[in-house]
Amino acid sequence: MDLIDLETLKNAPLTVVGRLVDASNATLFATINIGTNEEIPVVYKPKAGERPLWDFPHETLANREVAAYEISELLGFRCVPPTVLREGPYGIGAVQQWIDVDESADVIEIGQSDLPQIRSLALFDAVINNTDRKFGHILVTSAEEIFGCDHGVSFHTEDKLRTVIWQFAGKELDLNERNALQKSSEELSRRGMLEPLLSTKEIEALLGRIERLLTENQFPFPSDEWPAIPWPPV
Repeated sequence: MDLIDLETLKNAPLTVVGRLVDASNATLFATINIGTNEEIPVVYKPKAGERPLWDFPHETLANREVAAYEISELLGFRCVPPTVLREGPYGIGAVQQWIDVDESADVIEIGQSDLPQIRSLALFDAVINNTDRKFGHILVTSAEEIFGCDHGVSFHTEDKLRTVIWQFAGKELDLNERNALQKSSEELSRRGMLEPLLSTKEIEALLGRIERLLTENQFPFPSDEWPAIPWPPV
């Protein structure tokens, strides 16, 4: 599918259409107008609508959504739809391009498969320390593209990986994965690209996770110290 450029996503007029009621935080369905009466659907998550969490600083989830997109691009996985931090009708928040999914796709079967896109998503989650990879957060399009969404509870300094994608645990990283991790670590250290989005300690923890993955040269195993699968898993 065609992905929107970030400048348009950040600057085009945004109109809220409705609310996605199943979401735990304020998650709004909206459109951006890109001219000639053409509108593109987006998801808008204003910081003001975030519920306080005991283990994440308040009003930082939108930042983490954007940081997840940046890491996805840096790794070359492109598994997160274009996402920006911008102003909207209810204040600043994360705005992400809406992905139309293939309703006939068996997301549970796909999520438990060994498809390369799912493998990349599993490694991506290990890097960002995703605490909430449910099957419902795996987006499969009719073109068989696979994206992930809902990364607001990621990048914690403590290991909290919770995911339904554990089939790669213990598998050795391939050369492309090692190169992607090494490049991303070097770029993060040099450019400071996440400093406006995450704390210094969170960025240090991120770099530490990448280094650990490279040193151990394998996908992580589930922990026996915290729940390894989010609930509900779908």
